[in-house]
Amino acid sequence: MTRRVAILLSGGGSNMVALARSMTGDHPARPVLVMANSADAGGLEKAAAMGIETGFVDHRPFAGDRGAFEEALHERLSQAAPDILCLAGFMRVLTEGFVARWQGRMLNIHPSLLPKYRGLHTHARALEAGDAEHGCTVHEVTPALDDGPILGQARVPVQPGDTPEGLAARVLEMEHRLYPAVLRRFAAGRREPVLLP
Repeated sequence: MTRRVAILLSGGGSNMVALARSMTGDHPARPVLVMANSADAGGLEKAAAMGIETGFVDHRPFAGDRGAFEEALHERLSQAAPDILCLAGFMRVLTEGFVARWQGRMLNIHPSLLPKYRGLHTHARALEAGDAEHGCTVHEVTPALDDGPILGQARVPVQPGDTPEGLAARVLEMEHRLYPAVLRRFAAGRREPVLLP
């Protein structure tokens, strides 16, 4: 049975593109919807160009009421009836109530080797700490921020003279390899972690 995948994003959607391009041939899943929290998220245009249905729920009118925003988001998602929800640069913290509805079916990619550096500014924090390596993690989403079971990690060596921007660019390249590999395995019902060097 082909699994239906919805992807949430807030920006340019490079991870969404990597995921969508991977879901062809014998892949056990297909993209059915790309959603954003703003009409001007660049990823929506890219998804539409790829023939994927798009939509958005602008979070700004819901200022101070995350529950109402998430209810509107859930309603729109439910119309597409996805089996799996992939967060791909979705820059809204989701409440426990929303996560509970999708528990066990929602993935996220985070630009650090979790459990290190939950939250923002991960590349600068890795450099400030003097880490020898950095990377990215795909995990199941739980109510705690960046804290669910790890489904995959990719490691990137920190190079002398690295800047947060340069390190971020190399990590992003690995994100584009890791996330599709994890999604393929997850959609096939497997949860053993994918580890990329």
